[in-house]
Amino acid sequence: MTSSRHILYTILYLCIFGASCAKPFETRSNTSTIRSHSFSTKPRGQKQNLAFAFPNPIAIIDRDFKALTRKVTAYHILLPKSDEVAISLKQKIRNKVNPAQDSNKEPMYVVDAFKAAARKFSQDEETAVRDGLLGTLVPQGYCRAKELDEACFQVPLGVISGPIESEYGYHLLLVEERTNCPKLDGNFNKIMKGSDGYSTVFTNDSEKSNEVAKVAIQQVGFWIAVSLAGGVVAEISAKAATVITKLPWE
Repeated sequence: MTSSRHILYTILYLCIFGASCAKPFETRSNTSTIRSHSFSTKPRGQKQNLAFAFPNPIAIIDRDFKALTRKVTAYHILLPKSDEVAISLKQKIRNKVNPAQDSNKEPMYVVDAFKAAARKFSQDEETAVRDGLLGTLVPQGYCRAKELDEACFQVPLGVISGPIESEYGYHLLLVEERTNCPKLDGNFNKIMKGSDGYSTVFTNDSEKSNEVAKVAIQQVGFWIAVSLAGGVVAEISAKAATVITKLPWE
C-alpha cells in the first residue's frame, strides 16, 4: 500500500510541476525581450524559473528549417598546402573565363573552366573524375572537411573562391547553386551558362523555392500541433493538481 501511495504521489507531483511551468511558458513570447537577460542580471542565490530551460519553438523552427533546406551544388580542387600554387591556379582559371582582349582567346564559362582545371590538377581522386563535383544539392554537413563545408555556405555564388585550408590541403571552391541563403545570394540561387556559351547568368529556381516553402509550412504546422498538445497537457495537469485536496487519506 505504501509503495502504491508513493507512486501516486510521484505522479501527482509531476502533474503539479507541469501546471506550474505551463503559465510562464505560455507568456514567454510577450516578455522575451525582458527575460532574455534574466540569467545574467539576477543576483546569485535567487531562484531561476525552470520554464526558461524549455526550447523556444520559433528558434527550433528556424534551426530545423535551415538545416533541412540549406543545400548546395559545388565544385572544388584540392591542392598541396602552398599559397603560391593555389593562387596561381586560381588566376589561370580566371584568365580562361576572362582572357585578355589582345590574346585572341575565346572566353570560357566559369563552371566549364573550373571543371577542366579540377580534372587536370585536383589531388582528390574521388571528385576529380567527376570534374571536382562535391555533390548536387547536398545538405550542410555533407563534406568531410569542415572548413570546406562551411565555405560552401559562405562564399559568393559563381565566384572562384579560396584557397581554403583544411587538414587535406588547400581547396579552390566554386558554388553553382545554393538554397536558403537569401542574405548571401539575394533573389538568385543558381548560375547558368548564357546563350553566348560563356557568360554567367544568375537565376532563381522557383521549383526549389516552392520545395523550401513546403518544408517550412510542414515545420510550422508540426510545432503548432506540438504547442496545442502542450496546452492540453498543461490544462490536464492543472486540473489533476487539485486532486491533492480531495484525497481520502489526507
